[in-house]
Amino acid sequence: MTRRPFKLVRIARAGGHASILVFFITFLAFPFYWMLMTTFKTTIDLHDVSKNPFLFNEPPTLEHLAVLFQDTQYLQWLINTGVVGIAVVLITLVLAVPAGYALARMTGPWAQTLGIAIFLTYLVPPTILFIPFARIIATLGLQDSLWSLVLVYPSFTVPFCTWLLMGFFKAIPRDLEDAAMIDGLSRLGAFVKVVMPISLAGVLTAVIFAFTLVTQEFVYGVTFITSASSYTVSVGVPTFLVRGDVYFWGSMMGACLIASVPIAIIYNLFVDRFVAGFTVGAVK
Repeated sequence: MTRRPFKLVRIARAGGHASILVFFITFLAFPFYWMLMTTFKTTIDLHDVSKNPFLFNEPPTLEHLAVLFQDTQYLQWLINTGVVGIAVVLITLVLAVPAGYALARMTGPWAQTLGIAIFLTYLVPPTILFIPFARIIATLGLQDSLWSLVLVYPSFTVPFCTWLLMGFFKAIPRDLEDAAMIDGLSRLGAFVKVVMPISLAGVLTAVIFAFTLVTQEFVYGVTFITSASSYTVSVGVPTFLVRGDVYFWGSMMGACLIASVPIAIIYNLFVDRFVAGFTVGAVK
């Protein structure tokens, strides 16, 4: 008599867990499904509210992708975004990794205060900073150049990544570094050979954050870049695919899908490292 209720409880728990999992999978995958459907639907099918919006009511079409690649400079925008993203990621890592490590190993009450102060600079709205940044860009002669974005973007990727990496480095016990230094390594050697491999998840998180920010930032891109051939994806797509009150939804969704899928794939490839990194130090 007692086994049957216990079995029912287990079935109910399994069903509840499965329902929650299905809900979150659907919730997270729906934007990609919607972009995919919108990309290949005909314009008539997209605007006909009497038909099911979640299915193809007419044969799929490639006309939206044709508009995207033939009527715009989308491929050039992708290249620009990649160049700026890689440069910003490298600058961010060069500055944020040693800064985060120094703050994590700093003793005294000033360490936490300084870390919070650095993070607060990330919260300053871009609309406040783009005017003084525009003055700097003009002085350096970098108007309408991708280097202007490479110079500006680290101003808010570095503070956040420094604060993020500081948390990862704090989770790594000092005893590991002390043991490596006893074995003959220098402080730098212990950092490179011991700390960095363990904190790889944090570094990857910082890389994805910095690169994702480049792909979606709009204010600085539209302020400092004026020629279409120098646009990034986040500026070129709304500029050329929104004409007055006419929205080229199919082409816009295709552009977003192409730009977002690689980042999602990279994140999923390293998701186990992210989880391991966020839980490092929790179990000794």
